[in-house]
Amino acid sequence: MTFYNRIAMRYLGKYIEPHLKYFDGLKIDLKKSRMKTTLIEYLSTSLLTCIILFAIELPMFSLIFSIIGLGALFSLFMATIVALGVCAVFFLAFVNYPKFIIRDKSKSIGNTLPFAGIYLTTIASSKLPPHKIFEIFSKFKEHVELSKEAQRIVNDMKAFGLTIHESLQKAVERTPSPEFKELLWSIFSTLKSGGDLDKFLEEKSKTFLDEYRRRLTEFSHSLTIYLEIYLTALVLGAIFFTILTSIMSGFGGVSTSTVSIQFFLIFIFIPMISAAFIVLIKASSPGAE
Repeated sequence: MTFYNRIAMRYLGKYIEPHLKYFDGLKIDLKKSRMKTTLIEYLSTSLLTCIILFAIELPMFSLIFSIIGLGALFSLFMATIVALGVCAVFFLAFVNYPKFIIRDKSKSIGNTLPFAGIYLTTIASSKLPPHKIFEIFSKFKEHVELSKEAQRIVNDMKAFGLTIHESLQKAVERTPSPEFKELLWSIFSTLKSGGDLDKFLEEKSKTFLDEYRRRLTEFSHSLTIYLEIYLTALVLGAIFFTILTSIMSGFGGVSTSTVSIQFFLIFIFIPMISAAFIVLIKASSPGAE
């Protein structure tokens, strides 16, 4: 716990503790996101940050509204409303931040699961015990998030003396990925019923690979549309607009506004839109690359 967290806990923890029951969902999110903090510590830190933010915003917005000429009392009133609104947005962002971490972890697991299934199938085909399968798989650092999930299953068995079935049940509760959760439940059911684990994993890995191929096909079609929009609307549109304004300026004389618009279009607008397209393509890519 950092000094900032200790200050937040010391002065705000006692006020937050009676209301923890309203943040049960956040408690689960913190557990799934693997953030090394307790619920009361996280809420105390969030509230202290919002209080400091309010203390900074109130005089700043009061000065801005006073300069505009709204009057001293009305400026203070408006500054209070705006500052409270900004703090409320920041607090909601703090509360939902673990969800963004969970979503990123879930996507990372989903992207590597088709290939991880092949590793699991290969290891299971050697007829090793289930706990050894997860122990060996946890050493494959190519699949970062999945390796961590497997390592936690192994730690539950070694450090806390849980059986493989109990460890799998705990892993199902904390994993952020629905696909991996379904796989763990299936492994648990197969082990409970005495089924053939390597045959099950072989069929499951084929299913994951088929789903990955389908996602790649959909992404290739989407990428074609993105490229057509980018080339037609942005590149050709920007070139056409630049040429047209240059020709029109030749008849009426070059104006400062025309040069400013062209400068904004070429050096600011096009790079910003290009960066947005890169982010969009990367986010929609099955491999997140």
